Amino acid sequence: MNAIFSPGKLMLTSEYFAIDGALVLAVPTRLGQEFFFEETDDNRSLIIWEAYHQDILWLKTVINYKIWQILETNIPSSAEFITKTLKNVQQLSRTKFKTNLTYHLKTNLQFPADYGLGSSSTLMTNLAEWAGIDPFHLNTISLGGSGYDIAVAKEKSAVLFQSKPEIKYEKVRFNPSFKNELIFIHLNQKQDSREGISFYKSKKKSPELVNEFSEITKKIMLCDELENFSELMMIHERKIADFLEILTVKERLFSDCPSFVKSLGAWGGDFVMSAKFGDYKDYFWEKGFPAVFEWSEIISS
Repeated sequence: MNAIFSPGKLMLTSEYFAIDGALVLAVPTRLGQEFFFEETDDNRSLIIWEAYHQDILWLKTVINYKIWQILETNIPSSAEFITKTLKNVQQLSRTKFKTNLTYHLKTNLQFPADYGLGSSSTLMTNLAEWAGIDPFHLNTISLGGSGYDIAVAKEKSAVLFQSKPEIKYEKVRFNPSFKNELIFIHLNQKQDSREGISFYKSKKKSPELVNEFSEITKKIMLCDELENFSELMMIHERKIADFLEILTVKERLFSDCPSFVKSLGAWGGDFVMSAKFGDYKDYFWEKGFPAVFEWSEIISS
């Protein structure tokens, strides 16, 4: 089988405000999603879809793409999502699902599904590359969202991304001199991004506030000292907390932490970023968060 790979992502700045055009800095992760594909000329018009999580099969479905009927599956709701997405691929592609071939398609998510590193965005990007279509368009009609995660997956690089007035982004090298001092902690509390985004959208915001996050992102790109970076992270965290009128993750879970703690992505779950201090591994372990990663373990530089 032929294969395509897209990396996962971590959003370092402008969470929520990305929707309104704030400049985002996002970085790729070492782990991502693999996509394997093979076509058989057997006149059956079938899609045989297998999805693996860390090499363990979790979804299998067989679809007749002439009539878009699910013939068999072990998880109906997931099979319906895959069917809808592949139907979108057919509409956008000049070649896929246009004849009577059987398509053997297999995915393997390399990171735990609850890590929030981009299981959907890596899927959309892989499918788009395979079908020769625009991944942003496929993502918009299948899922929605700002698209920053698609940019990271497509470019396999750190990006500076803006969703408005139209999607634009550039590949950047974000490789701070202090990167080995940074750590990433998984909170093991999977956040519903759609719920968080709905809450954010319900609140009035000014163009000036959106611009403030863009300015913070630009300053972070120029940081060459951990102290300055830490201060910008704390300012960023405080601005979002004040806007959403909720506690920061540090106030909620790590009030005695001697370093900054910065939420990454939808607040309340997935990963946070901090910096090393004394016995930091024991500190987070005792708080109930043993999954602590160094930059080199999780980020693809």
